Amino acid sequence: MTRLPIALDAMGGDFAPRAIVCGAAQAAAAMGVPIALVGREEAIRAELATCPAPEGLISIVDAPDVIAMEEPPSIALRRKPKASVAVAAGLVREGAACAMISAGNSGAAVGAALLGLGTLPGIRRPAIATVAGGLRDKVVLLDVGANSDCTAKHLVQYAVMGSVYAQHVLHLAEPRVGLLSIGEEPSKGNALIKAAHKMLHGAGIRFIGNVEGNDIFKGRADVVVCDGFVGNVALKLAEGFGEVFMSWVVDAFERHDHAGASREKVDEVFSDLRRQLDYAEYGGAALLGVNGVCIIGHGRSSPKAIVSAVRVASQLVAEGVVEQIGGSLRRKAAAPAEAHDAGDVEEA
Repeated sequence: MTRLPIALDAMGGDFAPRAIVCGAAQAAAAMGVPIALVGREEAIRAELATCPAPEGLISIVDAPDVIAMEEPPSIALRRKPKASVAVAAGLVREGAACAMISAGNSGAAVGAALLGLGTLPGIRRPAIATVAGGLRDKVVLLDVGANSDCTAKHLVQYAVMGSVYAQHVLHLAEPRVGLLSIGEEPSKGNALIKAAHKMLHGAGIRFIGNVEGNDIFKGRADVVVCDGFVGNVALKLAEGFGEVFMSWVVDAFERHDHAGASREKVDEVFSDLRRQLDYAEYGGAALLGVNGVCIIGHGRSSPKAIVSAVRVASQLVAEGVVEQIGGSLRRKAAAPAEAHDAGDVEEA
């Protein structure tokens, strides 16, 4: 049976369509994965002429409209039903593609996935889950931007989804799940965090309690749960600090005599550091909670980042992660109700 292609938004991203098309060609060559490039056909064909791909693995689906990074997502999706990200979501909905990837306007990608794929039963708010490098191991952080406001029930669902996701992407049998707060004690945090803390003890996951911001990358938890506002700030702070840190290291080597170290050894150290700090290594972020595989790439995605995103999408499809998340949520819903719903905090 012919494998379904991955629908890739060729027009999304700061360096689209060139970086997206070249990344797709490289991914197809390296993994033998069929990819449907969605966007303006003429522009895509022009890039394929300079980034040749294996024959038979790349197809083009014409989508005349593009949603720019600065456009309000909800308005743009209504005005541009033929936008590349919306058409990509439609291909998954229709069973013509097995997953969608977009490095464009992240709000539009979330909106297109919600409209095109719908949510898993019981899910009201999906969450964006990203994988980042820690001191010793990788960590899953969610939500990093899908929802600025949420309820305690949403945080519990994020924790369940993040735990299943970590089982597959981090290959852990029982991931440790922590709730991001301003202190380790259960009494620390705002009303939302305190309510979620109580509910997480009955979520059927390995909940280890609250973790603080300085614990995220130290390996104390494998999954860190927070609302989208806090998660997005934490993620961008980490990205920005990583870039600054590399500049500091380079400056320090230039200021001090390092003749005792070989040039090859210095280059090796820099290469390791860059790899650990490079977002392109981790393949974008998965939108968990929608009824299909959706990967949201970094706006600055390079061909390397697109290859990583295709790799992650292929893995999630092959391992049936969406179906397993749905099963975990159904089991949670069927479990005896805990007497802590009254502690839930709804949005204002």
